[in-house]
Amino acid sequence: MHREPDVNVVGGKLTPCSTAPLTGFYRDGCCNTGPDDVGSHTVCVIMTEDALAFSKAAGNDLSTPRPAYGFVGLRPGDRWCLCASRWLEAYHAGHAPQVVLGATHERALEIIPIEVLASFASHESAPRSSQ
Repeated sequence: MHREPDVNVVGGKLTPCSTAPLTGFYRDGCCNTGPDDVGSHTVCVIMTEDALAFSKAAGNDLSTPRPAYGFVGLRPGDRWCLCASRWLEAYHAGHAPQVVLGATHERALEIIPIEVLASFASHESAPRSSQ
């Protein structure tokens, strides 16, 4: 099956978000998506303590390790492919983390206006290496 290249929100080739921790709906380090990704895990963010606390309070605890699922738990500074609707919810509540535009899939624009994403753009160019 031929697949079109994934495109980011600024029109370029989608760049990796993070391999340490390994992120993405497909756990391939990228915020790419497909028809089975109903949550649209398309926004590459740089986690903050505030964003992690908000996500936990909203019912998605991303900071607690879940070894049975191979999930180490996130810490501030980690990059992660967040659901577009959760990022928008955090934005409206005043808790949105910074976004890595080059690693954020264009499908995020179905939920979040580009102007809003751009106002939270990080100037970090590459993922941190493994800890």
